[in-house]
Amino acid sequence: MLLFRDAPAGVWWRATEEGPSHWYGCAVEPDTNPTDAAATPAPRKPAARSTASARTATTTSTTPRKPAARKPRVVKPAEEVAPREVALRLSGLVKRFGDKTAVAGIDLEIAAGSFFGIVGPNGAGKTTTLSMVTGLLKPDGGTVAVDDVDVWADPVAAKRKMGVLPDRLRLFDRLTGGQLLYYSGILRGLDKATVKSRTADLASAFGLDESLDRLVTDYSAGMTKKLALAAAMIHSPRLLVLDEPFESVDPVSAANIIEILQRYVAAGGTVVLSSHTMNLIERVCDSVAIVVNGSILATGTMAAVRGGKSLEERFVELAGGRKAAEGLEWLNIFSD
Repeated sequence: MLLFRDAPAGVWWRATEEGPSHWYGCAVEPDTNPTDAAATPAPRKPAARSTASARTATTTSTTPRKPAARKPRVVKPAEEVAPREVALRLSGLVKRFGDKTAVAGIDLEIAAGSFFGIVGPNGAGKTTTLSMVTGLLKPDGGTVAVDDVDVWADPVAAKRKMGVLPDRLRLFDRLTGGQLLYYSGILRGLDKATVKSRTADLASAFGLDESLDRLVTDYSAGMTKKLALAAAMIHSPRLLVLDEPFESVDPVSAANIIEILQRYVAAGGTVVLSSHTMNLIERVCDSVAIVVNGSILATGTMAAVRGGKSLEERFVELAGGRKAAEGLEWLNIFSD
């Protein structure tokens, strides 16, 4: 007996001497015994689909689907950037010395969290301006406000918000460095424990650990400058006004001071820095003002003021006054 499977029909055929016959619906392997195959129940036939279902399927398959309506795109308005608070505002600031006008009506706003540089030639009025800002020199006209507190109307409240490193600073040089910092902290209203803690932190940051017991008069010019800066920062002011803070300071100490000031600005403090060192101002400041003859010729972000040039080139262009070295030919003839 031979068994053959009609795969499409799912039927097994049996060839015998009497002729072919088959078992309908058998699903057995060729080596299955016919009696076992006969006993195997026939598989279920799939249920007939109703006419309605078939019609629905036909309709679904033949009728193209309409694309879903696209929702209109809602464009969100750009979030408005909140204006930064003004840390220092100068309005119509004027100062005269006899017939000479040192500061000629300066208007300036410096945002909180700025590292702001002021540059200008000798005699431009930078130090005079900063002296009026810090309450060391009374203006002939105009106003100065620190964090919206008028420096001359309420000097005590305004000076609490400032730390100052003036030009040609005179310290109490018969005190030790530690005593000077202690005096500065107590004068600012700090308690003794806070003064002691901050003195140690500042001495470590500025490299003055081993010098606190020495008299200030024995300090070098650079050490004196660092001590004065530490005294200006001990009460953690909102605004630091620094006039030539890197003068006489060695490059290593200058780099350390810059890092301290950058961390201070990153935390929300404001630094106003005056210097003749253009590459330093360009490197560390985010905004700048160029002062010439008591007036501001350019101010804004560093990139805007530079205008694609270096700060020194832009400064020389605005300030002018550069002269060729003529009439000194005798320097080429040596006296010996």
